[in-house]
Amino acid sequence: MNDPELQRRIAIELEVTPPERFDPAEQVEKRVGFLADYLRRTKTKGYVLGISGGVDSTLGGRLCQLAVERVRDEDGVADVRFVAMRLPYGVQADESDARAALEFIRPDETLTVDVAPASDAMWEACVSAGMTEPANAHFVRGNVKARERMIAQYAVAGARGMLVVGTDQAAEAVVGFYTKFGDGACDVTPLTGLPKRRVRELTRYLGGSDQVVDKVPTADLESDRPLLADEVALGVTYAEIDDYLEGEDVSAEAEATITGWYHRTAHKRALPVTPGRA
Repeated sequence: MNDPELQRRIAIELEVTPPERFDPAEQVEKRVGFLADYLRRTKTKGYVLGISGGVDSTLGGRLCQLAVERVRDEDGVADVRFVAMRLPYGVQADESDARAALEFIRPDETLTVDVAPASDAMWEACVSAGMTEPANAHFVRGNVKARERMIAQYAVAGARGMLVVGTDQAAEAVVGFYTKFGDGACDVTPLTGLPKRRVRELTRYLGGSDQVVDKVPTADLESDRPLLADEVALGVTYAEIDDYLEGEDVSAEAEATITGWYHRTAHKRALPVTPGRA
């Protein structure tokens, strides 16, 4: 039997909608409306989001495109746009999935920035300065790649008066499966509260193909383990994580893995620690 109190507290913290109240049309409207209204309130010129080919960024991108189209149509603000950014490290192994995602999103504009030169230069600069390469060098370098991708997105957003969108959802949030100040850095997170299965459900509801919806999730950051599946890295399946978030019982092993990740990655979900809150 799982710890129901902790399970409920996590679901509330991460804004998970109970499955019996989950309606795809309402959820899409809620999130598109949020993105459109935030543009109106901030008077910014649109959104920027990196598109990897995974279902999270694919759904996020489509929601952004629908939001800017709504603002253009309803408010007559012609210069509000959505910029999709392709941010490969050299040549992306699953490039066909990224192209399929863009076909689904239909963004106003697509920019491609290869993060390999900047990522490699930063790593070599640190090594030249005296940093000893760690045993988990591929993992650490992977986080450098993720942060260089966010630098590129903020550069474009800053140049154009736009906001950067994050794709963090409940299944990744509970286990902290993102790079702090990398893909975890953003201005808005329209997928907040969605377990992985609900991300897929909304993408399919909006017309996403099987290739887009059913793509195996992978961060693809470690060069020695290309396209490593998230579930392998985490040691638990997204189905188990989703069941946990939606109040279902999971195995004792799955619960221990999920809550272990939750506690170890608490710093990622918090503001920086201060002397008064240490």
